[in-house]
Amino acid sequence: MRFALNVPNFGVYGDARVLAGLAREAEEAGWGGFFLWDHIAWGEATHYADPWISLSAIAVETSSIRIGPMVTPLPRRRPWKVAHEAATLDRLSGGRLVLGVGIGGREREFGFFGEEPDAKSRAAMLDEGLDILTKMWSGEPFSHAGEHYEISEARLTPPPVQRPRVPIWVAGTWPRKGPFGRALRWDGYAPVGAADAPLTLEQVREMAEHASERRANDEPFDIRVTGSTRGMSPDEASRKVGEFAEAGATWWDEDLPPTGMTLEGARERIRLGPPDVG
Repeated sequence: MRFALNVPNFGVYGDARVLAGLAREAEEAGWGGFFLWDHIAWGEATHYADPWISLSAIAVETSSIRIGPMVTPLPRRRPWKVAHEAATLDRLSGGRLVLGVGIGGREREFGFFGEEPDAKSRAAMLDEGLDILTKMWSGEPFSHAGEHYEISEARLTPPPVQRPRVPIWVAGTWPRKGPFGRALRWDGYAPVGAADAPLTLEQVREMAEHASERRANDEPFDIRVTGSTRGMSPDEASRKVGEFAEAGATWWDEDLPPTGMTLEGARERIRLGPPDVG
């Protein structure tokens, strides 16, 4: 199992320089990933930092830690622009980008700005957008005529460092079949429980079993679990996270909450490092 931090992009974290400093400390403390939220209208939150610009600052300040948006709602962005941003960020970081994508779960973030409000339509936009991303990352010329996007003679050079492409993790609410089936076509799953309830060990076991049964190849498939070990003893944290690893999770994302924790409190948690599961 690998360990990352799950970090909002607003509130006390709404400054690219602050985020870059936290990521540097995370790398020094032994964390393997630093993943940013991608929101523009979260409740009454203020002080938003653009995740892509922040990730660029993080890429420059670090050298080994995995980075990426977790997750970016691709239907709220133009896929060809995301393709360019992701390729540039992957090159800037030396091949350390993980791209988390989803349809977006905050309806106000679409309605406020006149974006597509229908979840099924956004799901179709996500599938079409992912097809465009991967074609652009190939570095070869291509055209695309779909329901939502049309492209003529596009080509992206240079492509990302990682081959055959940047790893893609797809978000979804377990046990909804659509998002999970979509994730199985890519490289990983970033699930949340129904009604934002914490994922259980049994649910993670079911995910891992379904992935093993339905994946047609032996390529690695990541299952990311987000949770908290705050307030636990080292033994308690190790036991909790170890059980999720045994159930089939490959990444533990330690949650830094958007409220209820000061910036100094976040730094203290980061400096403690990830749980030790042996």
